[in-house]
Amino acid sequence: MKKPLASDPHTGIDLHVHSTASDGTLTPPEILEMAVLLGLKALSITDHDTISGSAAALARGIPRSLEFITGIEISAAAPDGYPSGSSIHILGYGLDFLDASLNNLLTVLRSSRENRSPRIIQRLRDMGMDVTMEELSRVVGDATAGRPHIAQLLVAKGLADSIDDAFDRFLGKHKPAYVEKYRVPMQEAIDVIRSAGGVAVLAHPFLNDTPQADDFETFLLTLKEMGLEGIEAVYPEHPEAATAR
Repeated sequence: MKKPLASDPHTGIDLHVHSTASDGTLTPPEILEMAVLLGLKALSITDHDTISGSAAALARGIPRSLEFITGIEISAAAPDGYPSGSSIHILGYGLDFLDASLNNLLTVLRSSRENRSPRIIQRLRDMGMDVTMEELSRVVGDATAGRPHIAQLLVAKGLADSIDDAFDRFLGKHKPAYVEKYRVPMQEAIDVIRSAGGVAVLAHPFLNDTPQADDFETFLLTLKEMGLEGIEAVYPEHPEAATAR
């Protein structure tokens, strides 16, 4: 599970936070409260493939001490010529939630996620696990179901020891219950963010299956030509050498 506000609070900002709208552990109002307690000056909720976390924070009301930037994290496919075994995540900041192209894409992504979860549940059932979509719905609540919610269900039913255990044995890539997900073409992901008035940023490049070493600069130039405007250099799981680079 993604830990909300995992960045060093001494930097004063955290622009990559997940809420319960995707795979986070706190609701948007709880995240706002924690940000104030930590003394942060700026915050962005960037849930996977949904703006509902940011929208809920705005509806709650942003504390006067905090600058809030709307956000999303889109799971994109590697551009042509760059094979990738998993998603490359693109952050979008400062989005107009009324933009038509953004909302059309969100509809596609929501449908993809909704269609994926029943297939994962069926694979788990085929393995002899007593789990149902009805049980998953109670775990998910108002959010869109994803693998972290399925992992929570497995833990709650004693079928896995922890979230990490559920992914390591069943839900992670190449594991028996894994189902491939839809990935937005890279150019489309960047174009949609920009059409909504946003800024497209490459998320945690050293956690993605992005080219490393000498190929990394060429890869970044390819994305820059597509409209990429930033890189997330500081991330809790980035090695110091990666951040420095």
